[in-house]
Amino acid sequence: MSLNHYFCCQRNCDMKSICVFCGSSMGNDPVYAKDAARLGEIMGKQGFRLVFGGSNIGLMTVIADAVLANGGEVVGVMPENLVARNIVHKQLTQFYTVADMAERKQLMGDLSDAFVAMPGGFGTLDELAEVLTWLQLELMDKPVAVLNTKGYFDHFLKFLDHARDEKFLRVEHRQNIVVQDNPDDLLSSLIKFVPVPVYSKWVDELKKESGI
Repeated sequence: MSLNHYFCCQRNCDMKSICVFCGSSMGNDPVYAKDAARLGEIMGKQGFRLVFGGSNIGLMTVIADAVLANGGEVVGVMPENLVARNIVHKQLTQFYTVADMAERKQLMGDLSDAFVAMPGGFGTLDELAEVLTWLQLELMDKPVAVLNTKGYFDHFLKFLDHARDEKFLRVEHRQNIVVQDNPDDLLSSLIKFVPVPVYSKWVDELKKESGI
């Protein structure tokens, strides 16, 4: 076993907190809530702490309720303007009010050892893109996963493949996204995740390509 593999395994064995990005809506199919509840159930039973947006609506409250019901801790983070809309989950283990969305994402990132995106809208995509960018720029090495319930992210993943094929996204960066169709496999894959090594001189290549 390589030294890199050892440290990756050690880090993931020490994984305590998982940040989940997801919709403030339920979606149009009960399967979305079903998968959110299942992910929350197994996270709670296995002792993982949930970090999320702190809301009491949509898939966000489904997964939070499931974690809490199964003995887990839940931490919410919400900007002041959303707190004022009276959508704060009242049963959380811990809750943080922050100034804006940028501070929210940074604090959620600091509190978490891994990230999962479930089905959602603009906010979910924004949060997912943020952590993928951190991973790409080596600002962190925490695993990032997509729970592809009902093929929800199929078109997004095809877009990433297109970006890779058109040379706007490196192959390694595209590969360093865990994708699973069900919660059980997703959590198992997160724990076992070992990143694909990124070519160390990829920025130098971009500079050469740009004539720098």
